[in-house]
Amino acid sequence: MHIQTAFELSMLLDTERFNNVLSKAYIGEGSDNDEYTDHSLASKGVTVVYRDSQYKKKVKLVVKPDVVLDSDKPNSDKLVRKLEKRIGQYFDSVFSIDDFMLAGMVMSTDIDVRDREKVSAYIKVLQRIGKVKGFSPPSESWIDGDISFSLDGNSNGINFMILDLERLLRDQMKRTNDDHDRKQLKAIAKKAEGIIHAEVRLSETKAIHAYTDETDTSGQIAALSEKMEKVFLDTFMKIIPFGDFFKLDKAKEMIRDKVSDKRMRRRCIRLLELVPEKKSLLLAQKALNYRRVDEVMAAFFAADVAPVTISKRHDIKKLDNLYKYI
Repeated sequence: MHIQTAFELSMLLDTERFNNVLSKAYIGEGSDNDEYTDHSLASKGVTVVYRDSQYKKKVKLVVKPDVVLDSDKPNSDKLVRKLEKRIGQYFDSVFSIDDFMLAGMVMSTDIDVRDREKVSAYIKVLQRIGKVKGFSPPSESWIDGDISFSLDGNSNGINFMILDLERLLRDQMKRTNDDHDRKQLKAIAKKAEGIIHAEVRLSETKAIHAYTDETDTSGQIAALSEKMEKVFLDTFMKIIPFGDFFKLDKAKEMIRDKVSDKRMRRRCIRLLELVPEKKSLLLAQKALNYRRVDEVMAAFFAADVAPVTISKRHDIKKLDNLYKYI
């Protein structure tokens, strides 16, 4: 599994220092909502954004490790060294990497299920998860709900999203009036057929601290670069259930065949019935009223059957365990 990563570094400055940095370092013209974006280092993996609001003067760096390293193979030491060099050159050695705070980290991967119709089917069945322990649906989203499924951490500073990448790109095509942009999007969308895009975002510093004890930014970047697959899967596995997806009656049949313990079998079947009723995996688990719900989930895992079922309104009868593709 290849995981693409982006780090967001930020630094707050007083007005005088901010204006001084902006006038000396910024290369570009114009602004958008008091934001100035400098793409002069984008080819080297760093985009610099200046936020000139009335109350906060912020400099933000968006770092793409694959581009910084010119490789998709992680190398934390080399990444930090190159990033330190880029920052020093851009800011004329006034600031270093540890003058910035690691404000966020985005990890994403493309899951190739090899069929555009399956992508839509997976999105629909995963939407039936509703909410899970520690995560709830966001209050608002910039993506059409028909092509995505997303949850935000209730208090852990982590966001999760999956989406139909091809349909997202085709929706963008419809909204653009530029022929060149439309042709580019069309070519990218063609390559995205059958792709589920999955993303985990550490959006608050407490989420960063949950995965590393390092206190300096360079140390945090190095530590997270080395364990990004673990960090990604940690959230992915909390949300996406393990097992093949079936219609309700077939899922019950599979549980009857594969779960030998009578009491556990009865609990598994009851959970299958409760998920569509409660419209939430978490609420179904609570309604099951069984203290050891982890044992029930383990039984589903052992049977390779997901506790979330395909709606009777949908034509597809089975979807393979999503973990088979990653």
